[in-house]
Amino acid sequence: MSEKINCLIIGSGPAGYTAAIYAARAGLKPVLYTGMEPGGQLMITTEVENYPGYPKGIQGPQMMDEFREQAERFGTDIRYAIINKVDFTGPVHKAWTDGGEELHADAVIISTGASAKWLGLESEKRLTNKGVSACAVCDGFFFRHMDVAVVGAGDTAAEEAMYLSKLCPNVHLIVRRDEMRASKIMQERVLRTSNIIVHWNSVTDEISVKMMLKQSASKTQSLVNSRLFRSRDFS
Repeated sequence: MSEKINCLIIGSGPAGYTAAIYAARAGLKPVLYTGMEPGGQLMITTEVENYPGYPKGIQGPQMMDEFREQAERFGTDIRYAIINKVDFTGPVHKAWTDGGEELHADAVIISTGASAKWLGLESEKRLTNKGVSACAVCDGFFFRHMDVAVVGAGDTAAEEAMYLSKLCPNVHLIVRRDEMRASKIMQERVLRTSNIIVHWNSVTDEISVKMMLKQSASKTQSLVNSRLFRSRDFS
């Protein structure tokens, strides 16, 4: 037995809740499925200072609670479940939840956001928001005038290294191979920037007060007092 829905929203970050507010105010009776990370990446963000309307800043989880409350105020039906399958081939948009429920929707808004690609280190989890971040634009301001490190070799890593190079005296870009995957133009920009130091053939082995790198098979290097930014490259 399927459930008929007027407007289905998949995702519960800022985009999902904003869509819900507008859809609800338009009388579309939206149903929002939160997904695996209710509130999105802002739930693991501490101080948010770059969003209008919060002159003193706000904690990420508190901000998302307020977004949720505003969406609910206008009648959004928020459900804490995951949409794990869709079929948009026919005139009726079909979706299925992780519990097996089948939904038929006239309109579907997909606002699933992005997830950071973490290194998988225990120390990384322990130090998240305590010197380890997945968003240079979000958190770089807090580490201005400090040496920082970025792990990654794609366009996202290159872009975040370039952004941080304007705030920090030195940016250590940690690349696990002898080449970058970033587009040619981004590679050229990185290599032309004097305060970006590229560590080729390097793997982040541990994160602590002194961040340890394995460089090739025999050489170990430490970056003292560096804050770590993990790029959000998907591959």
